[in-house]
Amino acid sequence: MTVGIVRIAVLAVCLVALSVLGIGIGAVFVPPEAVIAALADPSAPGSFIVVQYRLPRVVGGVLAGAALAVSGVLLQAALRNPLASPDVIGVSKGAGLGALLAIMLLPASTVAVIPIAVVVGAAVAAALLLLLARGRSGVASIALTGIAVGALCQAGMQFLLVSFPGDTNQAMIWLAGSLYGTTMPEVVLLGVWLFVCAPLVVLAGRRLDLAGLNETSMISLGTAPNRLRGEFIALAVALAAGGVAVVGGIGFIGLLAPHLAGRLVGRRAHLLLPAAALLGALLLGVADVLGRIVATPSEVPAGIVTAVVGAPYLLHLLGRETRIRA
Repeated sequence: MTVGIVRIAVLAVCLVALSVLGIGIGAVFVPPEAVIAALADPSAPGSFIVVQYRLPRVVGGVLAGAALAVSGVLLQAALRNPLASPDVIGVSKGAGLGALLAIMLLPASTVAVIPIAVVVGAAVAAALLLLLARGRSGVASIALTGIAVGALCQAGMQFLLVSFPGDTNQAMIWLAGSLYGTTMPEVVLLGVWLFVCAPLVVLAGRRLDLAGLNETSMISLGTAPNRLRGEFIALAVALAAGGVAVVGGIGFIGLLAPHLAGRLVGRRAHLLLPAAALLGALLLGVADVLGRIVATPSEVPAGIVTAVVGAPYLLHLLGRETRIRA
């Protein structure tokens, strides 16, 4: 058994332990043994809180964190840019704009419309990014273009918030990025979406290492570079949109998890993808738990916690890339 596989197994054990802890933490604390008993027996004390409120929140965070992390891996490989992630390049902001349009303009049908609006918004933002970044060179150019796309989408969201001031409560909670109020139907919908995407992720993983080669080498191996990167970007947008539809505008998971996974298990795809998925789930789970602890009985949205950690790391990466090119 290789070191990488052992580390992935350790991450999986940590995720299970964090999930049990996350189910127990809240305004009413449920000890780990009571959490396990409630999951095993619906009639056990505390089972209503555990199953109806805490379990959807934790499982939704695991699925969404994994989706955002894998999306970040695919984007960094496709764009050959260590700064690429769904939020940095504006995809998450585009998804947020789509969600706000659904929330503000179609409030009576938001449950059915929001996932579709999120996917459309993310796809439009990705297409706009690729159009504006065409022909640009340099590691930071796509990130900067993505920041501009994200700012444009942010301006659209602010316009909607100002134009519909009476409907901002749900929108503000969603934009902050929070697992609060996650329901089991949303978790099931995300699970089905990721189940559909899973075979495509496996196929992408088999070719992920090729994306690191130059175009001449890729062509000599019978791979069309533009088509491969286009497939990676489309899959990354689908995964990010699924995660954002459930947890809202949580940022930096797709940036942090791939880098941490690369340090733990290396850059080979068969180890990088599962490690990044587990780390994404762990990061979002830790952010959610911390958000519930630091302001008990109130909560700090998980998106704020990830931003506190992720923003300085993004600045570190920008500085490192600048020094390398200097």
